Amino acid sequence: MEILRSIRQMMAIAILLGLSLTTGAQEDDKTVKAFEDSYASETKGDYTSAIASLKSIYDEKSYEINVRLGWLNYKNGTFTESIAYYSKAIALKPYSIEAKFGLILPTSSVGQMDKVISLYDQILQIDPKNSVALYRLGLIYYGKLQYDKAKPLFESVVNLYPFDYYGLIMLAWTNYRLGNLREAKVLFSKVLLISPNDVDARRGLQLIK
Repeated sequence: MEILRSIRQMMAIAILLGLSLTTGAQEDDKTVKAFEDSYASETKGDYTSAIASLKSIYDEKSYEINVRLGWLNYKNGTFTESIAYYSKAIALKPYSIEAKFGLILPTSSVGQMDKVISLYDQILQIDPKNSVALYRLGLIYYGKLQYDKAKPLFESVVNLYPFDYYGLIMLAWTNYRLGNLREAKVLFSKVLLISPNDVDARRGLQLIK
């Protein structure tokens, strides 16, 4: 009798497992289909439908759904919703640079520049050599006329990419603004090795003369 009872219990567990696996597979299929539909709608510029596809299977614990909804709401111009979804994605995966770069988009669009700077700082704490964050944060400080803060950021970019046009030209202008004319001249001259007819570099050299 004990053997029969054990067999029945094992069969019951196997049936339940089978049902669970089937249900899980069906849910996975629904999720994949929702993502597929969202991509198709996004390609057509129909962000409202793309958002609706993912909301139909929304799971607040899904990083992938939240980060995708953050992007789609940004493209849709619904920045408050975009910020909310990207923030949820970051809460789920605090070390995600991807989600932080995403959150910068709507945050910048609503003019919260202090928050944008904070996000770039967070990215650089995780990845100190992230050239995109270094360059963009440098541009922000340059635009705010805070050249002393911009300089080390552009220097880091140039150290990583010594023959990169954008890093060199911005470091050249930053040194010029700081009055470091000898350094600026060297950098403007290097820019001409990349872009021999570069108007910006030649203008910088003319100003130094």
